[in-house]
Amino acid sequence: MPSRRIVYLDHSATTPTDPRVVDAMLPYFTENFGNPASSHSLGRKAEFVVETVRETIARILNCSPSEIIFTSGGSESDNLAIRGTAWDARNRGNGGHIITAPVEHDAVGKTVAQMVAVMGFEQTILPVDQVGMLNPDDFAQAIRPDSVIASLMLANNEVGTIEPIPQLAQVAKKHGLLLHTDAVQAAGQLPLNVQSLGVDMLSLSAHKFYGPKGVGALYVRNGIELTPTQSGGGQEDERRAGTQNVPLIVGMAKALELAYEEFDAHTAHLQSMRDQLIDGVLSRVPGAHLTGHPTQRLPSHASFLLEDIDSGTLIMHLDVRGVAASGSSACKTGNPEPSEVLLAMGYTPKEASGSLRLTVGRQTTADDIDYTVETLVETVEKLRKLSREIIW
Repeated sequence: MPSRRIVYLDHSATTPTDPRVVDAMLPYFTENFGNPASSHSLGRKAEFVVETVRETIARILNCSPSEIIFTSGGSESDNLAIRGTAWDARNRGNGGHIITAPVEHDAVGKTVAQMVAVMGFEQTILPVDQVGMLNPDDFAQAIRPDSVIASLMLANNEVGTIEPIPQLAQVAKKHGLLLHTDAVQAAGQLPLNVQSLGVDMLSLSAHKFYGPKGVGALYVRNGIELTPTQSGGGQEDERRAGTQNVPLIVGMAKALELAYEEFDAHTAHLQSMRDQLIDGVLSRVPGAHLTGHPTQRLPSHASFLLEDIDSGTLIMHLDVRGVAASGSSACKTGNPEPSEVLLAMGYTPKEASGSLRLTVGRQTTADDIDYTVETLVETVEKLRKLSREIIW
């Protein structure tokens, strides 16, 4: 019996680990298994490897190795950046106001919401326009004398919009405000030169750029003080306790290195597949609307609203046909509520309930796109027909 065709179009949720990354990690699960904190030869060897790959990541981000902190992923990096700087500011009596946007990942949004509800911080949530874009003038007006940090993402995970971070960073610098950016979705698809971006902190997660799950990094500009959010040993220069996961750290560095060595070829392929997908959906699926910025969007990212379609039902039917997709964000799985990102962009709850996110990858082919569009056309037609029959 022939195997079912699978077309994976959920790369914003996670990417398959590159086999070259797996090969780089394997020795550190077996013969080179030492703890970097140990003083014997195996420990020193592990420490050398960790510091070597820290230099690799720093080179790609154009920063000092001492400005890189290894974490368990994007969520922890976001938490450490926001909590660590806000707690330090409060301890110094320097304020307690945090600025974010309604399009942020929950790792930022829920972190700040908890800090407001439990710890007495204050928050301003900036508006976005109909394509999810922030306005630097709105940002400037939101900054107060007691503002301590702003966290504004580089590229949105639900609609793919790329935010004007360099312009926002200029505003923050003018007002003496720290700016953190969640670059989890952008890594491997956009340049990550922190000097050009102008940010003070930047979060990464390896599994978004063909690395392993469970490891990430946080860039923190030298001179910024962080109150650790995880206590224990003195790892990461006393900023993040816990034994370093050497195999995964090696894998993250290898994946990031490959992503930027092959950047032009990969991004050109992604954009070609994305554009074919967008053109196919908009031309062949009645009542399909693109969400996010039409041009200032991630090379891999296509997102839509489909009229008179329930997103959850659509995703299940596509899965039966072998197309792996998501409704807005994989982080919202199991949540029947409309996307807060889409609501913030001005869509009604009914409109937002028809969201579809299709994100292409390095292995995506033109045939995959053709099959997906054809499958989507047939599935949408079927679901709308069933809906009409139920109403009648």
